[in-house]
Amino acid sequence: MSNERIYLDNAATTPLDPAVIERMTEVMASTHGNPSSIHAEGRQARTLIEQARRSIANQLNASIGEIFFTSGGTEANNMALKCAVRDLGVRRIISSPIEHHCVLHSLDRIGEEAEAIEIVFVDLDQQGRPKMDHLAELLKASDAKTLVSLMHSNNEIGTMINLEEVSAICQEHGAYLHSDTVQTMGYYPIDLTKSPISFLSGAAHKFYGPKGVGFIYINGDNIIRPYIDGGAQERNMRAGTENTYGIVGMAKALELMVDNREEYEGGIRELRDYLKKNLADNFPAVEFNGDPEGGHYKVLNLRFPANAQTELLLFNLDIAGISVSGGSACSSGTDTGSHVIRGLRGDEDDAVNIRVSFSHRNTKADVDGFLKVLGNVFGRS
Repeated sequence: MSNERIYLDNAATTPLDPAVIERMTEVMASTHGNPSSIHAEGRQARTLIEQARRSIANQLNASIGEIFFTSGGTEANNMALKCAVRDLGVRRIISSPIEHHCVLHSLDRIGEEAEAIEIVFVDLDQQGRPKMDHLAELLKASDAKTLVSLMHSNNEIGTMINLEEVSAICQEHGAYLHSDTVQTMGYYPIDLTKSPISFLSGAAHKFYGPKGVGFIYINGDNIIRPYIDGGAQERNMRAGTENTYGIVGMAKALELMVDNREEYEGGIRELRDYLKKNLADNFPAVEFNGDPEGGHYKVLNLRFPANAQTELLLFNLDIAGISVSGGSACSSGTDTGSHVIRGLRGDEDDAVNIRVSFSHRNTKADVDGFLKVLGNVFGRS
């Protein structure tokens, strides 16, 4: 293994694509106007932003009037949930206990501050998939205006929902649907003409774009008021001067992902399968969390028995130059364990869980390096 570090934490964030850096640098150097200004410099910036909006809308088969730029996926998810309660008459939210913390904490806040809001969780199977029959039962059980909030792919274990199926169930029962698509945006085709959705979110840094910029899709039938007040930006929906070069970089990154999706997916799946096979052949004690066959192709969540060898596994991997994670990057620094794993296996589970997440930049040599370090930790040659 070389002295260079091996980065296998692409579900936490991805490195900027060189073409994205080039495009953003061009905009930084040539476009300094405020997009809200009516002079030539402002109009130049506004044109770039609207071109980016059109590009992203086209990738989703959405209207350009349904795409609003945000600071990232967390803001987009907060906006969808809280504005649905405030402006659309939602009095009941159905979600799951393994959603991203920005959804779960938003639900906590809604429960604290909003009157008569019922929040219920759908049952999950052992792999973390929502049970569709239970979702239908929950929707039938109340006439209250309901929002269903289920992420497209879990950020820790990769388990996915069928957006078309969930959308159809929500339509049948007259419920709004919000989906956190931060982990799948660009990696999987999303066609909003086939899967009508009320709200979905994206974050550029998950698909080789810049940090600090994302977007929310708001179905044109849903009339909500601004989440952030203070200006007329984003057609009066999100105050604050737009991050011009970040927005342009995000659109460029998504274009590259869509254009190269099949090639990237094929390479990543090959690496993931290679790792799975080598783990099964050489580390029989290792299990997999979530859905290792049907889940997100870039994520593999490994489960090691708790013992002296695995107690400092993440630390030893890091020291050896391997970057992986024990769960969501948004929870790093805490010692409470993964709420996703607890949601699937209960509070008494003490196994060591590691998320390995790939990009198209990873190589077979990276996987071999990871396996070599594991072998050293477990005393294998």
